Amino acid sequence: MDQSDPMPGNSTGNDNASAHESAALPDARSLAGLARRLDRPVVLVGLMGVGKSTIGRKLAQALGTKFVDADDAIVEAAQMSIPEIFEKFGEPYFRDGERRVIARIIEDTHGRPAVIATGGGAFVDPETRAMILDKAIAVWLDGDIDVLVERVSRKNTRPLLVDKDPRKVLSELMEKRRPAYAQAHIRAVSDAGPQMASVARILAALEEYEG
Repeated sequence: MDQSDPMPGNSTGNDNASAHESAALPDARSLAGLARRLDRPVVLVGLMGVGKSTIGRKLAQALGTKFVDADDAIVEAAQMSIPEIFEKFGEPYFRDGERRVIARIIEDTHGRPAVIATGGGAFVDPETRAMILDKAIAVWLDGDIDVLVERVSRKNTRPLLVDKDPRKVLSELMEKRRPAYAQAHIRAVSDAGPQMASVARILAALEEYEG
């Protein structure tokens, strides 16, 4: 773990990454122009509870593009819930299937804008991460542990939290996964404020991104 803990508002080790603490939502003309320039899908990565699905939907709506939740696509393909997949087959099996599903989604959206939300562990898998970095724009949604704990406590369907202390699990996961998340092209903060503020930060970062 030789990478420093990035503070909100500062870029990570990637020169293109940016937190964009505060940003106004662009006007309709600017949003349309940004959507036209995007030739790859935007893939949201980060810990559970950071808001990848809800923020992803709002981001796609702002851009007028398609939104896909990778976890929903996995459930549809497997015809069973993610906790059931974990319990019956284990995490390695799930990660392999997750990789294939994300690859298919990216291929289906190749050459045009789209927003894809991924599960918290997807970007940690080296093969999945390499594929996303090569074929999409990866956006790391980074959030404070206190905010994440409050959010994940609303659900009891997360396999990695079953019968465990959410704060302890999330803190350990962040320590372990931060070096992988920090490789994303863009970093944006998801805080306790309005979710549209997070959307605005991502849009501002996409405007600046030159990949």
